[in-house]
Amino acid sequence: MPKLKRVTKLCAAVLLLCLSGLPVKARITCEMPPVTYTSPMGADFLRWNVEALCSPQFKGRASGDSAAFWCSAWIRRSFERAGLKPLGDSWFQSFELPSGGRGRNVVGCIPGTSGKWIVVGAYYDGLGTVGGRLYPGADANASGVAALISLAFNAPDRPRDGIIFAAFDGHAQNYCGARELLELLGKRNIRLMVNLDTMGSTLAPVERRHRRFLIALGGERYESALGTCARLPGLKLYYDYYRSDKFTRLFYRKLGEQRVFLEAGIPAVVFTSGITFNTNKYTDTPETLDYEVLRARVLCISRWLSIISS
Repeated sequence: MPKLKRVTKLCAAVLLLCLSGLPVKARITCEMPPVTYTSPMGADFLRWNVEALCSPQFKGRASGDSAAFWCSAWIRRSFERAGLKPLGDSWFQSFELPSGGRGRNVVGCIPGTSGKWIVVGAYYDGLGTVGGRLYPGADANASGVAALISLAFNAPDRPRDGIIFAAFDGHAQNYCGARELLELLGKRNIRLMVNLDTMGSTLAPVERRHRRFLIALGGERYESALGTCARLPGLKLYYDYYRSDKFTRLFYRKLGEQRVFLEAGIPAVVFTSGITFNTNKYTDTPETLDYEVLRARVLCISRWLSIISS
């Protein structure tokens, strides 16, 4: 009953306030429902964000659906509360979807002094509702967006390289949101792309004895700094995908928003906890994630970002 009450209150809060300027059919709160948490790096904060993103009000966040439009407004408010600034004149980057309709990235930033950017991104769109059944997309990829929001709250104040925090739409449509952002920025201005993709589970560890783990594809060049940052939260790092060269190439070069940046010659690091039997299924719910380990992963990435952006 306590869990049911918490979710009910969350859903009710998501409906209470409206974002001015949205169409009548697409009204959504831009205020965060009240929550008590110890820190934006805490497991309770991460869980709260995952549960909010998986709320039935967002209907699985399918690209082009009005509920995904509402979700983008909610993410924008999270970025603003974290102290980010919009990139340019707007928090949003709107674009045509290949399937029809419009997609919308949410983009905030912390300007640096070097003129270069590090893009930290996570896709927020999901499968939506299929055959009348909601696909919450908790691990894929509410976990990545929750991590993105947490990192935004804990970003360095005056980095040398500016940091762009991007919640991508259009993941399931040839990563068109990532393509739009790259076209806006231009490849010469981007030093590195960091992708947060399916980060919340411990159901499929690389090794059974290491359930506190993190896969960092493309992270070999930062092995020393990442190793230092992983030690305190007690994470075991892997730089391949389940020790398979074939799967490493597939999940690094072909699948995910980082592909767009890699094809443009921009280095990228992908942080993930791997696919599970819940991935892209209706069973991918908030209850299946390990929020203490997700917290450790975010802590590691946060410290590493501070090092490489300074």
